[in-house]
Amino acid sequence: MADTLIQWVRTAKGTGERLTAQAPLAFTAGPAPDMASITVDARTRFQTIEGFGGAFTEAAAVTLYKMPPDKQTEILKAYFDPREGHGYALCRTHINSCDFSLGNYAYDEVAGDVDLTHFSIDRDRQALIPMIKAAMAVTGGALKLFASPWSPPAWMKTNGEMNHGGKLKPEYRDAWARYYCRYIREYEKEGIPIWGLSVQNEPLAVQTWDSCIYTGEEERDFVRDYLGPTLAREGLGHVNLIIWDHNRDLVYERAKVVLDDPDAARYVWGTGFHWYVVDCFDNVQRVHDAYPDKHLLFTEGCQEGGPHLGEWAVGERYARSMVNDLNRWTVGWVDWNLVLDEIGGPNHVGNYCSAPIIADTRTGEVLYQSSYDYIGHFSRYIRPGAQRIIAAPTCDELETTAFLNPDGRIAVVVLNRTEKDVLFALKFAGQVAVAESPAHSIQTYCFTV
Repeated sequence: MADTLIQWVRTAKGTGERLTAQAPLAFTAGPAPDMASITVDARTRFQTIEGFGGAFTEAAAVTLYKMPPDKQTEILKAYFDPREGHGYALCRTHINSCDFSLGNYAYDEVAGDVDLTHFSIDRDRQALIPMIKAAMAVTGGALKLFASPWSPPAWMKTNGEMNHGGKLKPEYRDAWARYYCRYIREYEKEGIPIWGLSVQNEPLAVQTWDSCIYTGEEERDFVRDYLGPTLAREGLGHVNLIIWDHNRDLVYERAKVVLDDPDAARYVWGTGFHWYVVDCFDNVQRVHDAYPDKHLLFTEGCQEGGPHLGEWAVGERYARSMVNDLNRWTVGWVDWNLVLDEIGGPNHVGNYCSAPIIADTRTGEVLYQSSYDYIGHFSRYIRPGAQRIIAAPTCDELETTAFLNPDGRIAVVVLNRTEKDVLFALKFAGQVAVAESPAHSIQTYCFTV
């Protein structure tokens, strides 16, 4: 080992520690003391990380631009700066409106315009595109972006509106497939490449906001017969296509319908999933086991029901999900809104939620939530291109994952959601270091192989 020193940071409840650097530890040779332990083994490698990030929504963008200019810069650096911030590298945005827009809108609202003559992204140019470009500038351009539709235009749907579910009318499947392509081209003209697409956000949820329903078979057929071939025909076959984009409970069942059809599966990069309703972490593993050539991506999660200012459990919810999803072959983890206002909005149907950064637009104050710090224990130290390695704890109190970064640095994340302080031995390659995990804390240990 080139460097036996372990650099580490901690966030802990009831302290002022928030991603706070601690005095380095040192590995020593010899037998480990008789205590709980975490064994790290870099000889076995698993999935490669695409990145971590959050979602650019119209609500997030409008909120950002209500803040003073110096606070706008602070928020963007906090998320996207690879040295002083979280180093976000993989993010999401919406095609047409979503619930975190200021209202329903589509890029073409002229009924029957199957040639998309009236297609325009002018609405996005008001706030959403400027925010994306500003974030890209902070990253130096190293930002992958995937886009998800919440609903086609109302005139393409069986219920004649963007809200309350409804389905895509069969006669508009071709036009809707071309709509995605037109969106990608228009964003490319803005200097924003689109890395990926999901077919439909939450295709099994009839919402009071923008939504559209697909059965598994309908999603399969749309991918196989329309969206996949259209992307390929228009020279956009490199755009990564993501199916499902809904909760873990049905992730295996829905992935199976599409991926068991080889003519549909050949267009699919992977399966996206959310965390709402139930955990069902093992279903993520089951999708990998059945379809190991396809990827898994956490595409959305947030704390529902308002801003939850200062609540510690929100950060622990994030970290628990991140550890469990990453340990089951997930290649990226993408939060929902990057920033929301003091009431957890704006949202055009009152579906207020929390975000890791709450911007008080009345006072100009930037409020960092526990989720911001907990996410940073992963995103700052597990970088794109990192490969998961083995991290095996011997006690239930400690939840852990470990990755080998492209630069040879190993990052080990240790989460303790219990009321108990845990003394443990960190073991690697015949060496050991003794550390302590306080109750309700998260720690990240970094060392060079």
